[in-house]
Amino acid sequence: MNFIDLEAQQQKIRKKIEARFSSILDRGSYIMGPEVFELEERLADYCEVKHVISCSSGTDALLIPLMAWGIGPGDAVFTTPFTYVATAEVISLLGATPVFVDVYDSTFNIDCEKLKIAIERTIINGKLTPKAIIPVDLFGVPARYRLISEIAKKYGLKIIEDAAQSFGASIRNKKACTFGDVAATSFYPAKPLGCYGDGGAIFTNDDNLAAQCKAIRIHGTSSDKYNSELIGLNGRLDNMQAAVLLEKLTIFDEELEMRNNVNHFYRKFLNNAQYIPEEYSSAHAIFSITLGSNKKRELLLDRLNLNSIPNVVYYKYPIHLMKGFNYLGYANGDFPVSEKLSQTIVSLPMHPYLSEQNIDLIVATIKNNE
Repeated sequence: MNFIDLEAQQQKIRKKIEARFSSILDRGSYIMGPEVFELEERLADYCEVKHVISCSSGTDALLIPLMAWGIGPGDAVFTTPFTYVATAEVISLLGATPVFVDVYDSTFNIDCEKLKIAIERTIINGKLTPKAIIPVDLFGVPARYRLISEIAKKYGLKIIEDAAQSFGASIRNKKACTFGDVAATSFYPAKPLGCYGDGGAIFTNDDNLAAQCKAIRIHGTSSDKYNSELIGLNGRLDNMQAAVLLEKLTIFDEELEMRNNVNHFYRKFLNNAQYIPEEYSSAHAIFSITLGSNKKRELLLDRLNLNSIPNVVYYKYPIHLMKGFNYLGYANGDFPVSEKLSQTIVSLPMHPYLSEQNIDLIVATIKNNE
């Protein structure tokens, strides 16, 4: 049994990928070639958004819009501590300050009431200027963008949708990667739509922002590659990764439905999984359950390992308690929901090719732990 089964997927599309690779090798062009621009067009059509800017990773997809907005020292960017470290990392890299907000214990996404409190507290404190919000669509479930948008409008803040795990998800049939001012996704191999290396993309309807992001990803250049107009970075997606994504996109909706079926099968027997609100659909990037205590989780992890069932703890450490973020001055107890989740959550195998027989084994192992 695999936690994520890329081999089964590859069997369906390998010949087409090899044909695309052969074309790239014959042409001898490996960076920013036709595959990249074709992919950007296909992604824009899929999400019904004006501009898609591919880039070298999901981390760069978050970083580049922040750079375009000139966010830096003295600025506050609000996000959650219960996510992958990249979300907060990009804020710190620019010299801005991540201001953490706890999450709901149901969806694991940013708590909108606590977000308002954090913004007000930051304004009253006066040391930082609130500039942006980075909600995270954790494990594939979109955050509450209607409320987040109202909050952002009230305080004049930008929104970056961290859709690293939610490409393919939706709220009331509006697709993820279209919420806020800009969205960022990741094509890391383990994602629902993943390449065979690193990759990412930026989504926006803002013409000016799109032009700036395109320039920043190539060292801040636009018309002349040897004349940087902005401070940028090397954030390009290569042709090989674009070729993989183009072929994976042809089976993406089919695989998304298969993931949904796996999710439904799990939920027939498990009532402690991440909550998906009505009229929301998840990309089912990760299937996670919570146990009543850390002790119960450790017992379950032992039992899963004994039965050779793959498992991962996402996320074992909330960001505010990581050593690298000690400088922010947070302490244990500051974000109790995030801290409890880090102690009680466990993620189970989730991919389109997971058999009912394997799900039965996983469920039986969990039930025996109760």
